[in-house]
Amino acid sequence: MNERIVILGGGESGVGAAVLALQKGYEVFLSDGGNLASERRRVLKSQKIDFEEGGHTEELILNASVVVKSPGIPDSAPLIKKIVAKGIPVISEIEFAYRFIDKAKVIAITGTNGKTTTSLLTYHLLKTAGYKVALGGNVGKSLAGLVAKGGYHYYVVEVSSFQLDGIVNFRPDVAVLLNITPDHLDRYEYNFNKYITSKFRIVENLTNEQAFIYSADSEPVTEEISRRKIEASMFAMSASNNSKLNAYLKDEHLIFNFQYKEDRKQYQIPISEVSLIGKHNMVNSMAAVLSALNMDVPIEKILKGLKSFKNAPHRLEFVKEIDGAAYINDSKATNVDSVYYALDGVKGKIIWIAGGIDKGNDYTQIEKLVKKKVKALICMGKDNRGLTDFFGSKLDMIAEVDSAKKAVEQAHEWAEKGDVVLLSPACASFDLFNNYEDRGDKFKSAVNKLSKKLKVNEA
Repeated sequence: MNERIVILGGGESGVGAAVLALQKGYEVFLSDGGNLASERRRVLKSQKIDFEEGGHTEELILNASVVVKSPGIPDSAPLIKKIVAKGIPVISEIEFAYRFIDKAKVIAITGTNGKTTTSLLTYHLLKTAGYKVALGGNVGKSLAGLVAKGGYHYYVVEVSSFQLDGIVNFRPDVAVLLNITPDHLDRYEYNFNKYITSKFRIVENLTNEQAFIYSADSEPVTEEISRRKIEASMFAMSASNNSKLNAYLKDEHLIFNFQYKEDRKQYQIPISEVSLIGKHNMVNSMAAVLSALNMDVPIEKILKGLKSFKNAPHRLEFVKEIDGAAYINDSKATNVDSVYYALDGVKGKIIWIAGGIDKGNDYTQIEKLVKKKVKALICMGKDNRGLTDFFGSKLDMIAEVDSAKKAVEQAHEWAEKGDVVLLSPACASFDLFNNYEDRGDKFKSAVNKLSKKLKVNEA
């Protein structure tokens, strides 16, 4: 082939693309503006792939036949503008990987919220059903690296808007769009419509041979669908009771009106058979089930997978029950929209632990839910004014703490049997913690230590 390919960015996706490109006969060069992780450097050296780090040498980049760009690099970057000006195609890693997927089926999942949970669950349903399936994309593993490894009949791919911005021919067999709410607008000139257009690139190459699964509860999604002609078979879902849709919620059951080719069936799944918590996760479950049904997974195996699934940490993760109160870690909820889903989905009176770096949050969208379901608020942050100013006159019990240990101790003091202690911060974590994972881990550790301490005292 002898085409020269330049990979910009030496993270998981970049190194995976480099390995696949070498395997397919390209002349490969990887360039990273920062420092490579030692493991990435080791892989490149072991494969004898040329690379540089700590900066970009333009003369080694501007002679490429094609450039695969890291999703973290914006199109507005000066180097990208120079590449485009020279007429060199710039694509994403998922586009590059897709070009070498032959007979395997692809399920691609996007949305502002819920795409990781839905991707993990879809993968789990296919895996437990005995399918040769890989999980890649934005969820952590390079799709290109998985394609290079080979041996898979199905790929479940979580895709972000940044990855979709770089597609040309990418056409999944099943495309899932969960929802669209304002996010990452700094990459889209603070224009929400541009972000919507980016998300909808997931359907632009679909034909009537593919399936498009979408949430009818997301107004930006349904409005954009009404303006477009989409060739794919359409599957709509909702967290409300709407029997006209393909999947909906009714009387504590997930109802599926599923038509595949000439076969039409209805399935009813009790939500007690689903391991996830919350209405939003019922929609995520619907999306995963519809994806699996489109891949001919038998309903009996889907039911088995739904029950055995464990979500990724820090997403409405049950930690422990102490003195009859449940402790739930939802540290991944770094915006108000995510907290809404958590408050709505949790049953029982809530002691809500929130706070961190407030990104200009508008708490009016959860005000009614808080009044209805929250009995106490524990603010865990260095500056809690956003929370205390808004909820100070609306809740009788508010405390401010500066550690997960103190938050858990205060929650235990207030909690009664049947209550739920919910860490769902609505804020970034960087004032007291390294990241949301660190915050969630410290919360879980504090809960487990308290439980152990109480048992010792009882002995």
